[in-house]
Amino acid sequence: MLRLTASALILALLTPSPLAAQAVEPAAQGVTTVPMTAQDALDGYYRSLARVVDLPRAGRGVDADSNLVLTRFAFGSCFSEIRDAGIWNTIARTDPQMFMMIGDNVYGDTNWRGDAELGTLRASYAKLASLPQFTAFYDQVPFLTTWDDHDYGFNDGGRDFAFRGWAETIYENFWNSPDEVRGRPGVHYSRIFGPEGQRVQVILLDTRYFRSPLVRAEVAPGQPRPPLGPYVPDTSADADMLGAEQWAWLAEELAKPADLRLVVSSIQVLTDAHQFESWATMPGERDRLYRLLAARNGGGVLLMSGDRHAGGVYQDAPAAFGGQPLWEITSSSLNFAFSDTATNTAREPDPRRVTDFISEANFGLVEIDWRRRELRLELRGREGEVRTTQTVGWSAAN
Repeated sequence: MLRLTASALILALLTPSPLAAQAVEPAAQGVTTVPMTAQDALDGYYRSLARVVDLPRAGRGVDADSNLVLTRFAFGSCFSEIRDAGIWNTIARTDPQMFMMIGDNVYGDTNWRGDAELGTLRASYAKLASLPQFTAFYDQVPFLTTWDDHDYGFNDGGRDFAFRGWAETIYENFWNSPDEVRGRPGVHYSRIFGPEGQRVQVILLDTRYFRSPLVRAEVAPGQPRPPLGPYVPDTSADADMLGAEQWAWLAEELAKPADLRLVVSSIQVLTDAHQFESWATMPGERDRLYRLLAARNGGGVLLMSGDRHAGGVYQDAPAAFGGQPLWEITSSSLNFAFSDTATNTAREPDPRRVTDFISEANFGLVEIDWRRRELRLELRGREGEVRTTQTVGWSAAN
């Protein structure tokens, strides 16, 4: 994991690229301004940089009507901007009312060498914006978004990423983020759609900007790391997934009335079957999430996640959630598969996963049956074929 210290940060400022050299903020006439901290210097640098670089944008986009009765939406994660983009045409053929892009929306940390400009991140977004399959879809279907590590800064990164503020600026400009996102740290936000009785609340969490560092397993010299990830649970009081401000915001959001709540986390929530990034790395924080969800102001709950380069449907009944059933659908990757379904399913047995571990390119499709109060959860492949499906019911009270 990359850790940028204050000295490394100052070094980045003292050795700027030719582009950064244009972005020196002039002092007022006759006034010498000396930054008091490295962060002061970095903030001034970025204010100037924003005036001399072109920040890429996804396109004009469309906004979903708040009166929309949501019955069909798609979502996905882990899209490599340099790989085949045909899956956007496939998703478009399913005619979703909206699409949720829930992390690793580009791979902007590829070949990044630590420069404060985040040039590879901006280039990755520019590449995505140049893909006709993506832009045609983006300009027709409303998008809701959050980020994950590879479009945030670096692999498995959290709040210790020194350049996170600039990464947020790049993200917000690209995705045309609403004012509520631009006006506070982090990219979390919520939308409510539909009338009473068919009211859907979509909550998109930010599991990056505020998250404390993960705890790595101790591995003896010369020994391989565990095959299913390098991390162990952090049970300390300092473990923090969302940060105090986002936790308070989430409690306020869950106090709003809704008939169905879609809670988006870029990383998986329910599973304990691996030691890669997930909420299992901070079990106290996960229980805190469960308790907040249990205390919500009514409505069913569906968890949605990505990150794993494989997808599946999960079910658990956590004690902190009152022992009630809780469902999660993971969809990953849109075009960046690492393995095949048979191999990955065998490699990662999981009593909470109720489907195979779909490891080829996939996207999620969810249909809402308001009369029956049921969700049809699907993972579909690159050509639109149904790879797995699960029907989940909910009552007005849970």
